Amino acid sequence: MGDFRNRERRWRSLGDLDGDRRRPSRALLVALLLACASLMTLDHQGGDDSPLGVAREAAGELFGPLEAGVSAVARPVGAVPGWFRSRDDLRAELTALEAENAQLRSKVATSDFDRNRLEEYDGLTTAAENLGYALVPARVIAVGPSQSFSRTVTIDAGSDAGLYADLTVVNDDGLVGRVLRVTRDTATVLLVIDSGSVVGGRVGSSMEMGFLEGRGAVGDSGLLDLELVDQAEVPARHDVVVTWGSDGGAPYVSGVPVGRVTAVYSSLRETAQRAEIEPFVDFGALDLVGVVVPSGTASDRAVIEADGSLR
Repeated sequence: MGDFRNRERRWRSLGDLDGDRRRPSRALLVALLLACASLMTLDHQGGDDSPLGVAREAAGELFGPLEAGVSAVARPVGAVPGWFRSRDDLRAELTALEAENAQLRSKVATSDFDRNRLEEYDGLTTAAENLGYALVPARVIAVGPSQSFSRTVTIDAGSDAGLYADLTVVNDDGLVGRVLRVTRDTATVLLVIDSGSVVGGRVGSSMEMGFLEGRGAVGDSGLLDLELVDQAEVPARHDVVVTWGSDGGAPYVSGVPVGRVTAVYSSLRETAQRAEIEPFVDFGALDLVGVVVPSGTASDRAVIEADGSLR
């Protein structure tokens, strides 16, 4: 029993000793505080040359690459949301650029077409002034035979535009033909090159009259034959032929250029002089035409008046 108590006293004394060892003394704490104050003073007064400055520099050289590596690894992860946003923005920008590029290509592709149409309209305005007639502008929308005629076109203007049969049709180059029939929205035009077309013509230099007949061909073969009323008269090469006009201006008004004389030949059987006329109009490229109408005609579209103004 006595041995047991002695052992218990010994263990308690050892525990108190360990506790004293684990608990820092008051003197040690005071020494540590004084040391920290001294180091702070030295660091403040010494600047970069102080021992602490040198230590910080050494630590930066040691841990700087490690921090840079960690930052390099973490940077792509942090940039993921921004990458998705940038990708969507780039896709939208690419779509917009593709649309703009398509529009530019379309404009380039149709620039010649638009320019030609503008020139045609300007030419039609000039034709109205030169001829002294009001014109209803119309577009050729179809080409093909009509009834017994082989050379006809359909235009996009009809009775609503003030058109009716036997009106003269021209373009900026000269005589195109005459209106055969109309619907509310369209009209069929017989071209002067049709083999069934006969137009009264007048040679500009001599004022001699004759009749122009078509050959039914287009292009280089699309010529007209002119036979003068006075068989003794012979037209000169390069003479210009114009319409002499019909009673009441139907189906042809007077003074419309038709073509130029390219050759003259004699028919021994008929004892007559004939001339080949090359039309001024390119019938293989008809687009904008003007139908001659009386001034003041009611129309569903703008009418080019004889003075070139629009009504």
